Amino acid sequence: MSSTPSSRFNPHFSRRNLMGIAALAVGGLGLASCSTSGMAGSGGASVDTENFDFTGKDTGAMAEYAVGDTFKASEPVKFGLFYRDHPNYPLKQDWLFLSTTKQNNNVEFDITTAPLSEWAQRRSLVIGAGDAPDIISVTYPGDEVPFVAGGAILPASDFAQFMPHYLDKVAKWKMEPDLQTLVQENGKYYVFPGFREKARAEYSFAVRKDVWEKLGLSLEPKTFDEFAEQLKKVKDANPGIVPMTDRWSANGPLESTLSMCAPNFGTSAGWGFGQGVTWDDAQKKLVYTGATNEYKSLITYFAGLIKDGLLDPESLTQDDDQAIQKFCSGKAFAISTNDQEILRYRTTFTELGNTTAEIVQIRVPAGPAGDRMASGGRLVSGFMISANAAKKPYFKAMLQYLDWLYYSDAGLEFAKWGVEGTTYTKAADGTRTLEADINTQGLNPAGTKDLQVDYGFCNGVWMLVHGSSVDLDRSMLRPEVKDFVASMDTKTVSEPLPPFPLNELDREQVSLYQSSLKDHVYQSTAAFILGQRPLTEWDAYVKELEGMNLSAYLDVVNAAQQKFAAQ
Repeated sequence: MSSTPSSRFNPHFSRRNLMGIAALAVGGLGLASCSTSGMAGSGGASVDTENFDFTGKDTGAMAEYAVGDTFKASEPVKFGLFYRDHPNYPLKQDWLFLSTTKQNNNVEFDITTAPLSEWAQRRSLVIGAGDAPDIISVTYPGDEVPFVAGGAILPASDFAQFMPHYLDKVAKWKMEPDLQTLVQENGKYYVFPGFREKARAEYSFAVRKDVWEKLGLSLEPKTFDEFAEQLKKVKDANPGIVPMTDRWSANGPLESTLSMCAPNFGTSAGWGFGQGVTWDDAQKKLVYTGATNEYKSLITYFAGLIKDGLLDPESLTQDDDQAIQKFCSGKAFAISTNDQEILRYRTTFTELGNTTAEIVQIRVPAGPAGDRMASGGRLVSGFMISANAAKKPYFKAMLQYLDWLYYSDAGLEFAKWGVEGTTYTKAADGTRTLEADINTQGLNPAGTKDLQVDYGFCNGVWMLVHGSSVDLDRSMLRPEVKDFVASMDTKTVSEPLPPFPLNELDREQVSLYQSSLKDHVYQSTAAFILGQRPLTEWDAYVKELEGMNLSAYLDVVNAAQQKFAAQ
């Protein structure tokens, strides 16, 4: 057994040794040998990753495997896979993805499925019972936290050293600060995330281009104040209508809209509210987001839209279909969107007989805090590995395969586009084009076959939600979406929060604080925006939060942040 560079690698993260992963990747890595590094998993994991030995666990593994190599098992292997079955492309055993994987990689899957509607619940059950298959797919950063203490999942940071493409991406794309946000109290992280070379904006407002142009309004409002002025002009020109309606309020008020707008007000909200804390650089500590002046500024803006009759007050309670019907029937001329939902709007317009309406996705304007976009967009959905997998005879081969599929350029391209010459062609300049009869995401609307439904590609189970190089990440975007993304690329990305990993005891305690605080923030946010509670009562609202263990919550998270920073 030869030695590996892993003996130089300390998987525990701190500000002093975070660069270790990148240094290892640059130094090169051979996977033919055993490892004697790594640390034991937390919470009683039965796998000793500190002194991990691949003896008896290298069935099917390649003797030599490095960056640029395509993984092909030395003998047939079958990996357990917990598969999220999406209703838009139900699992089919005859998918080209599966047959090609068997032929080219010598890999098959023993698949356990769970429907999308029950995915999170079923995942918790199988992991909690210790019955999770080897590979647990579709895991977003943060999903893994409840499973860390029990030792049912492997620490990704201990096994990343055996995955050269993963390490290569970390080094080339300088992913260390992003990975630092995943670190738990024991210095490890437990999810293999998808990587984006560059964050990509997806959400904004869709507006009626024909209405805007008729009124001589810019389709690139510079500020939120200008956007409000535009809505006022639309209202004045169309008496009796409320110019904007909105959606995505199922779990809180205006979750999408507040999330995408908040960075421009210097805060976070909606889907981006997270754990409810913001870094105050002047005080050098975490403060509670929902009690800040910046959050008040954001809420004040949307309360103003409601007060002036520019935003439909039902936006905070209606379901998505109601919002879409209002927009597409001409009862409103603006709504939040992403690059796929805008296609749905166009289809609905046609179904309702409006063939002249034109809609466009506009750039998110700048706000009082500048022209900004939220941090965190470079880590996307990935996967976890069950602790049981480390006992399997094919464990080393599985690590190599996962590394190739999810992190190599060739594997990522295969998972997204399929088989060159069968599902797509590739020009000399690298441009990929779907075969004429194949459609996905509106690229070939006349196509009778679908890349996801009929072939199994572009599937979130085997593709890290479009995560990869800028080229591949944006290779399926329609021209209008590329223009939108390019316009958003000029925004400044906000700094990520400093890590404050919590131990199990603290995590249980703060979860109680977080739940009650967040519920009150969301209820009050809706009341303030709708005018049901005047903003003159903001100070009283903050005192209410203080009476709900706000200070105790901040004491815990700030202590954790200071402890981590001192390591």
